[in-house]
Amino acid sequence: MANDKTAVLHYTAPPVVGGVEAVIEAQVRSFVNAGFPVTVIAGNGNGSALPEGCELVLIPEMDTRHPDIMRMSAELEQGRLPNGWDRMVETLTLQIRSTLRQHPNWIVHNIFTKHFNLPLTSALIRLLDDEAPSQCVAWCHDISWTSPGSSGKVHPGFPWDLLRTYREDLTYVAVSKQRQEELAGLFGCPAEEIHVIYNGVDLQQTLGLSRQGVDLIYRLGILEAYPVLLMPVRVTRAKNIELAIDTAVGLRDLGTRPKVVITGPPDPHSLESMAYFEELIRYREKAGVEQEVRFVYESGPEPGKPFTIPAKLVWELMRACDAVLMTSDREGFGMPVLEAGIAGVPVIARRSIPAVREIAVGEVLAYPDELSPQLAARQILSWLDSIPTSRLRRKVKTDFLWENLFERQIRPLLRRTEPEH
Repeated sequence: MANDKTAVLHYTAPPVVGGVEAVIEAQVRSFVNAGFPVTVIAGNGNGSALPEGCELVLIPEMDTRHPDIMRMSAELEQGRLPNGWDRMVETLTLQIRSTLRQHPNWIVHNIFTKHFNLPLTSALIRLLDDEAPSQCVAWCHDISWTSPGSSGKVHPGFPWDLLRTYREDLTYVAVSKQRQEELAGLFGCPAEEIHVIYNGVDLQQTLGLSRQGVDLIYRLGILEAYPVLLMPVRVTRAKNIELAIDTAVGLRDLGTRPKVVITGPPDPHSLESMAYFEELIRYREKAGVEQEVRFVYESGPEPGKPFTIPAKLVWELMRACDAVLMTSDREGFGMPVLEAGIAGVPVIARRSIPAVREIAVGEVLAYPDELSPQLAARQILSWLDSIPTSRLRRKVKTDFLWENLFERQIRPLLRRTEPEH
């Protein structure tokens, strides 16, 4: 199949601040990360504010703040077709056509439902009639005809009726069921004709992750797992990592897809430490949880090469996990308890750890040392499910990360789109 490009159109692009611009930046990053060619076409913006690999084409007249567009919009809001209308529509049509011809897939944000630049709306309608793209998606965040703040600025007749005319050659996307209902009522079409795709969360931006941190998260398979339990400890016998492996087995046997991540390495200068690490590898293999229990030490970008990370990356992993797990037999204090506390991450730890017993009692899931891994697994799931923020986090991670939305809902809307190789 051809590597068909996708054009994303809006009045402005980042670094212009706005909700739609933030969505565009996240969507474009999803395209780039998945290897799909994408171009943003807007009236104002800067390529340095967009993900590397995305092209930016600026057409000043697309900007709602362009002097000629502002003058025309003022007249249009009063119900008058302004002087120079035909010339402006023709100018926009000619400028946009040359770029869109290289992009069979279009995603158009708000322009088909908002009145902010009606010459632009008219130009795109003309191009739809003339060019017939493979697919054009009208992404509808806001609707002038149904908005209390905008309905007085649109009027019966041309060109305002363009904003309430259903077109069968457009694929409509609303950002909520409420918007879906408003749009269906405006168009007089079944609600099922309008897709609902909620806004997503950009994991890297929201959690403040580095590129190295994001890459490590993907290598570890954290996004597909639940619950993700982080052990920010070195590989020593005192940490009792066997218990963590047994807990992963218990969680797996309960039908979940757990991930236990040990961040620290063994001591390469200690024969005893390296021997313990090898014991754990064999123990993990015997338990059949090679994918459920992962050591960062073995998860570097170069397979087979030892990998260690600084504290900064440990904290990035902590922000991406569901809970911090501490199974230690011996601890002088237990600093990860406090680090997880300041990060707002739940803590699951044995009751004998001093930081639990002396500081965080009642604030963590502190299970008795004699509790079996199977019962501990049940308690972990029950406890995490009792925390509203934990339940919401799980739902967002499962359903509302932009990369998941791209694969499940956005990509299927676009025709003949394959990643570049």
